[in-house]
Amino acid sequence: MHDPFDVRALDGSALALRGLALEPGTTAPLGEPEHDTLLYVGRGAGTLSIADDSAPVGARSAGLVLAGEEAVLNVAEELEAVVATVAPSTDLHAPMGHRDLVTSLDDADAQAATGSRSFQILFGPHNGSTRATFFAGFIPPGKAPWHYHLYDEIVWVLRGEGRVHIGDTVETLAPGSAFRLHAREVHIVENTHPAEELAVLGVFTPAGSPSAAYLTADVAASYTIAG
Repeated sequence: MHDPFDVRALDGSALALRGLALEPGTTAPLGEPEHDTLLYVGRGAGTLSIADDSAPVGARSAGLVLAGEEAVLNVAEELEAVVATVAPSTDLHAPMGHRDLVTSLDDADAQAATGSRSFQILFGPHNGSTRATFFAGFIPPGKAPWHYHLYDEIVWVLRGEGRVHIGDTVETLAPGSAFRLHAREVHIVENTHPAEELAVLGVFTPAGSPSAAYLTADVAASYTIAG
């Protein structure tokens, strides 16, 4: 991870994303009166506590603090994390399972997305996050066709290198880079490395599946359905 960053909620977006760096032996409050908070730990270790409930957090793990809850992150080892907040203006998804306080990529099942891409959901309606989906995505070398999503999204690069194409704009991606995608914004996320995957952390709202992508009309017209 690089120095803490801050992707603020802009243009009516319900999402914001920031970096967090904490020293061993320190504590940090998490949680806001009206915003849900999602935490992803990239390095270090500690404990996330809400009232009488607590769970250890470490690299590749994530925590969920719902609006109105007061949580404390106790740091055991120097810790670097990404914190996403989700405003109450977003549409709510129906809850679909037991609420989790902490989860991990080591426990999340891999699922297929477009092409040979895959993703793992850390938090979503299945485990307590009804405002947003929090996931890790894994992109092999190359790029997908131009497409868009119906959700508002912020993406942060965990590892790898690449480019994001949004309209006529092309930006370089590296570990620690972050970018925003508005609903229906046509784009391509490209992995420029010849052999290694590009891994990203994403949060989007309304909650749903990261695989829900739509091709632009010209791209869709180039596909044929076998009869």
